[in-house]
Amino acid sequence: MQMSGDPTSMQAGNTPEAGLNPAALIGGNMEAFSVLKDIPVTISIELGRTRMSLAELLALGPGSVVELNRMVDEPMDVLVNGTLIARGEVVVIDDNFGIRMTEVISPASGG
Repeated sequence: MQMSGDPTSMQAGNTPEAGLNPAALIGGNMEAFSVLKDIPVTISIELGRTRMSLAELLALGPGSVVELNRMVDEPMDVLVNGTLIARGEVVVIDDNFGIRMTEVISPASGG
């Protein structure tokens, strides 16, 4: 599931206290951050993965069900440009899906 949107629409009350700290990521140089903050990124939410043979893939059609490696109650992975940055739970906002961050992955741990 690909999600994009205006980052300014995130309300301060909905962000975790131990969230991403851009100043810490760039050594406290906020001037450098102001140059970087307008670069677009792709945010992806990963439900799970599976492996199958090419024959199994080619046999898929409408109504096919693919079992993933993740349990229903497990958090989803939040990736920015393919890099894991957080985990969260799926929420519904009006008629759209959203993600509530439950864990922010530190760059050192890598998840």
